Amino acid sequence: MSDSSAPEQRIDRVAAALSACLPALHRVLERRIAREYPHPRPPEGQVALLRFVAQREGATVREAAEALLMKPNNVSALVSQLTERGELERRQDSADKRIAHLHLTDSSRQRIAEVCALEERYLRQAMLSLTDGEMDALGSAVGALSALTRNLHSAPR
Repeated sequence: MSDSSAPEQRIDRVAAALSACLPALHRVLERRIAREYPHPRPPEGQVALLRFVAQREGATVREAAEALLMKPNNVSALVSQLTERGELERRQDSADKRIAHLHLTDSSRQRIAEVCALEERYLRQAMLSLTDGEMDALGSAVGALSALTRNLHSAPR
């Protein structure tokens, strides 16, 4: 007879490993980038907003707040800070002047592309030392991590 708690124990082990591994991976990438990238890194909330706008050019503050799980007034404050620094533009909606669409400036778009290229380069270099089995597992894990992210995002708050 199998232990009915085995699946729960496995979930607990994987959850603990992910909660330790993912932030560590993020920190390692940030530190490597900080050593090589010539521009100061904005606070995490601003980075998250810039990355979101890079993926969803023309999104509204409300859409950004929903996607980033932030309050609209907090996103609006980030937009104001980034607009003042010339990293983000607000463009009025042609049909409803109360709505602003968010767009990256050219310099911001270039900086995000540079950071993404650095991250990808570091990850590629690290992956060269993995075995074929580890690469297969990592490739499979990407899909599962994306699904996990969607599930966490849509879970009731």
